[in-house]
Amino acid sequence: MLFVRTCKQAGFRFPFKTNVGLFQAAASTCGLSNVSIMLAQQADRVMALGEWEERWQEDRIGFHQPHVHKMLENHIDKVLAGRTGVRFFFPLCGKAVDMKWLADMGHSVVGVEISEKAIKQFFEDNNMTYSEEPVPALPGAKVFKGSERNISLYQSDLYNFSSTIGGHFGAIWDRGSLVAINPRDREKYAALIISLMAKDCRYLLDTMLYNPELYEGPPFLVPDDQVNSLFGKSCDVELLESFDSLTDRQRGWGLDYLDERVHLITPKSI
Repeated sequence: MLFVRTCKQAGFRFPFKTNVGLFQAAASTCGLSNVSIMLAQQADRVMALGEWEERWQEDRIGFHQPHVHKMLENHIDKVLAGRTGVRFFFPLCGKAVDMKWLADMGHSVVGVEISEKAIKQFFEDNNMTYSEEPVPALPGAKVFKGSERNISLYQSDLYNFSSTIGGHFGAIWDRGSLVAINPRDREKYAALIISLMAKDCRYLLDTMLYNPELYEGPPFLVPDDQVNSLFGKSCDVELLESFDSLTDRQRGWGLDYLDERVHLITPKSI
């Protein structure tokens, strides 16, 4: 454990179940970046695509929420900014009920998900009929299109998706995507997201803060400083809300605190 090992070498003593304040104190004492120390815990953690598919096949999908995410509901007005008929992008969409909620409001939704089972379950769970067709520009990929609502879900590796395939989007809802991808891929992920943003895009991003000494992820820790480093050069980043979201499920992972943080990211004016 790099954090504990490095700081013990510097003579710092602290309880094993630490928190953000203690991390900051330890980092300052050791002369190291707090963010670097925290991120180092999970830097080499890798989840293969096959592992995500296995989770869906085995119904190990505790990350799925059966209701619309409260942070999307709380901040939908800021995302829409008075617009109607907005094109929403859902990276790693799973079978999120948020997609139907937005489509019922008259918006269009495009999602990308590796699990075909998740996509089919989304339509079946919502009693929606759909068509299925190949995507010529993405060998091996399929797109599932809802018949009753303007929803198109691509069964594909996210990194094979592009604006050439799906166009640009006026809004993005990232409830569990950045926190799910392998930490080493975050710069590649951010570049993809930025490339999909229309000039008026409003990107709502949900991240998590917890002690990475206690849990290896996913979902992974994404500190605010990294959000700013990933998106800050080309976008404005605003922290909208931070709240305690620790439940018995996360306590079962060994966590003693979990802060969920919601950011609004918008392209900078040229």
